Amino acid sequence: MAPVVLASGSPRRRELLEQLGVTFSIASPDVDETPFAGEDPVAYVRRLAVDKSRAVAAADDALVIAADTTVDLGGDILAKPVDADDAKAMLRRLSARTHRVHTGVAVRVGDDVRSEVVTSLVTFTPLTAASIDWYVGTGEPLDKAGASAVQGAGGVFVQRVRGSVSNVVGLPLHTVARLAAELGRPLVGD
Repeated sequence: MAPVVLASGSPRRRELLEQLGVTFSIASPDVDETPFAGEDPVAYVRRLAVDKSRAVAAADDALVIAADTTVDLGGDILAKPVDADDAKAMLRRLSARTHRVHTGVAVRVGDDVRSEVVTSLVTFTPLTAASIDWYVGTGEPLDKAGASAVQGAGGVFVQRVRGSVSNVVGLPLHTVARLAAELGRPLVGD
């Protein structure tokens, strides 16, 4: 069987792909994640996913899976916070609001790249200053887009998710499987 490469150092993406029983290797791409001036969140995650899929060396027959996730609040990209104060500011903005979580997915075999963006809606409960301080104190939000993780302690703030939960975690499995199948490399049921 041809190799599968996950172009991501994210433990959450690794865990999601492992749920499918797929054997894969990991290659962390080195890609500048700075948004372009005026770049909207959907274009941003699609571009980064495609760039990440192309940035890793892989055998010609390897299936390379790459993704990038961001939080979109009213068109503003809330990427990973730069520090604890930035995380607190993001969480204050997300309090009692619904935001979009976009994940750009790119799968590649050789030079053939397929990409798509999946969007889910996440509604937060109202957050108090004490709950924000507690959460930032856990350290969890410091390496997460939008300073929160639905699959971790941050899940206590999530009132509702509309759409793919695996997308919110960082890898929409249904889309990855479909795009891989389109390239003739089904991940499940083969």
